[in-house]
Amino acid sequence: MSSLTRLRCDEQDERDREFAQIVGSSTALESVLAEVERVAPTDSTVLVLGETGTGKELIARAIHNISSRYGHPFVKLNCAAIPFDLLESELFGHEKGAFTGAVAQRVGRFEMADTGTLFLDEIGDLPLALQPKLLRVLQEQEFERLGGGRTHRINIRLLAATHRDLEQMVARDEFRGDLYYRLNVFPVAIPPLRERRDDIPQLVLHFVEEFSRRMGKRIEHIPETTMNAFSTYHWPGNVRELQNLVERAVIRSDNGVLPNPLSTSQSSWSSALKLGADPLSAEESGRRIEAEIMSEPRSMDSLEDVQRQHILRVLERTGWVISGPNGAGAILNVHPNTLRSLMSRLGIRHQEVPRTRREFSQPVPDACPD
Repeated sequence: MSSLTRLRCDEQDERDREFAQIVGSSTALESVLAEVERVAPTDSTVLVLGETGTGKELIARAIHNISSRYGHPFVKLNCAAIPFDLLESELFGHEKGAFTGAVAQRVGRFEMADTGTLFLDEIGDLPLALQPKLLRVLQEQEFERLGGGRTHRINIRLLAATHRDLEQMVARDEFRGDLYYRLNVFPVAIPPLRERRDDIPQLVLHFVEEFSRRMGKRIEHIPETTMNAFSTYHWPGNVRELQNLVERAVIRSDNGVLPNPLSTSQSSWSSALKLGADPLSAEESGRRIEAEIMSEPRSMDSLEDVQRQHILRVLERTGWVISGPNGAGAILNVHPNTLRSLMSRLGIRHQEVPRTRREFSQPVPDACPD
């Protein structure tokens, strides 16, 4: 192996570590990851913005993994999950006897994260009364435990995330402006899943493989209408909702076929469409209804066939370049050697053209020639 090839392999291994569990190759997601790579080596505070279920914690972990603090603690706290009367103690710790029930000294999340990264999720839910204390830690890197007088010095990087509009909250006096400006040094906005639909097939395959492995099942076919339903649904719950629905589908699968969990008999899809954020045109509604009606075994494609077509489309995008930061391996988040082995197993040859949607909807032969 040449030194250049070895360097490229090392770079891909590094990218795999940095962006572990982040699945997708859309332009929208690649733009987010480029921002992550830009800010991660610094020690600046990052505010991760995005709807619920978009993967804000995964982005925060990626920032930590690329930073010089990798190997040091990554401590997280969901500000919305802790009652107000306990949140101060969770953040700053307390001394024995600081309040009723404080029978022992407790170290808070700031101390736990010393030399590493503290990730505060749902920062928009932090009570106003605690915001000046957080601001002081950000500015001075020091604090006192609850009930204590000794000042503790720390060295942390703070990452925060929210699905709320903090700027509007500041205008309504629901969030301190000085804290908002201190947090909003480098915002990273994660697009909702409906704005990165190109990632949906890859996410479906990822979750199918994950849950099949966990449950000891073998999913061999995904009907095209099932994949179409995934691709056209508006996903108010984003990637988390997709993950949950794929898990449901794997549980309900029979004979190696993945059912459509978005059918009206299996989910609240109809209600979601009536209440959803994206109104549907009559044409789009008709397409979805037609997809349900036409859901027949003859339109099924094997999991390998779906995977094969996805890889082919990525190869077409990269001009069949596999290695390097802009190669198919990087886009698919796999090592180039792994991708080459997968291409060999799937019978993908150079300059093969992916099938069109019309071709993809044709019945799959019972057997394929070698």
